[in-house]
Amino acid sequence: MTRKMRGGAILALSATIALLAAGCAGSGSDNPGGGGSPTAAANADAKTITWWHNSNTGEGKDYYDKVAKDFEAQTGVHVEVSAMQHEDMLTKLSAALQSGDPDQIPDVFMSRGGGELKNEVDSGVTRDLTDVAADTISKISAFTGQYTIDGKVYALPFSMGLVGFWYNKDLFAQAGITDVNPAPTIDEFNGYIDKLKAAGITPASVGAGDKWPAAHYWYYNVVRECPFDTVEKAIADKDYSDPCFVKAGDHLEDLVAKQPFNDGFLSTKAQEGPTSASGLLATGKVGMELAGHWEPGVTGGLTADGKVPSFLGWFAYPTFPGQGGDPKDQMGGGDAWEVSTSAPDAAVDFAKYLLSDEVQKGFAELDMGLPTNPAATDSISNETLKQLIPVRDAGGNTQLYLDTRLGSAIGNPLNDAIQQVFAGNPGPQEIVDALQNAADSE
Repeated sequence: MTRKMRGGAILALSATIALLAAGCAGSGSDNPGGGGSPTAAANADAKTITWWHNSNTGEGKDYYDKVAKDFEAQTGVHVEVSAMQHEDMLTKLSAALQSGDPDQIPDVFMSRGGGELKNEVDSGVTRDLTDVAADTISKISAFTGQYTIDGKVYALPFSMGLVGFWYNKDLFAQAGITDVNPAPTIDEFNGYIDKLKAAGITPASVGAGDKWPAAHYWYYNVVRECPFDTVEKAIADKDYSDPCFVKAGDHLEDLVAKQPFNDGFLSTKAQEGPTSASGLLATGKVGMELAGHWEPGVTGGLTADGKVPSFLGWFAYPTFPGQGGDPKDQMGGGDAWEVSTSAPDAAVDFAKYLLSDEVQKGFAELDMGLPTNPAATDSISNETLKQLIPVRDAGGNTQLYLDTRLGSAIGNPLNDAIQQVFAGNPGPQEIVDALQNAADSE
């Protein structure tokens, strides 16, 4: 961010890369994922394993480099690390997985679950971790649902969080917004936009050039207007005729009509550099941005001093009068580690090490995301990020980003149609038509 971080350069402290736990797969390791030192890998011939992640700048990159070296010091297995910008990583990873060539596929790599993971399982490129990582899975079982296919767990989630609005408390105060509701109504949210504009402050940034940040708005409107079971049934039946999906587009049109976004938002990148959507928030140019739990890490990598801005606040996506969805439901997702089927057992050992108490605590201390290992939850240092934990664990459902949930064959045309609404083109029904046509063609 998974997204993930979801997308973009996942930086110093991002949630898009996280850590998973250790242990020796199939080797009788006595402490896989338990917080202690990993034992030697089961495959003694495996002297090197490859690891791809997207924490490619700042403290996040430095931390992962240290994690890899610590693992090598404890096991003798060298971890060849490739830290890439998120979109680059996804492109290269997709090509590698589609090739089916074991020499191209990394041993340990990031997973976002949903339809993407199912495609990888169906292609036979990812390893079933149900038994070999059972001890680790038992610790994080509350978060493994998105990574379970036909009752088997194929990835170990290291960060699970929510999307919401990260805002500049100083600019909000400058605009006279001193009482920010952590769970605003749409009327309250529109009031924030109006006051920011009146104060000469651009209300929000959006990286519509990467499409998925813009699509998040429609996804969240679906969470608000469609009951969770309605969405699940629609996906299972490939039938999106429920009017709640069109209603989600109506809300999106209403927001775009208010013109809250930064100049040039249709070509703005999500997280690449100071002119990206996250960069504009990090440098105090806009009032807020809809982003995931990864945002403190992303913004920290885009400031001059490399630190997370002290002005960051957070509130949940607004609710609508008479909405069909449960107000406790949120949109979000996680990042997890997959292991390729061609990888040696040492790769499983490393994936489990990434979810160990020790590694997850370090991940949390750097505010790289919301850890799934309960032992690390209290280690989150950013007070604003901490407030996402009770929201995440409040008992509502978390709907996975729909492009990830549905897979790229459906998700890409859906995102294209949503972007058209941001460009001022029709419209709510066209989004649903694009979704339905893609589902019918799959």
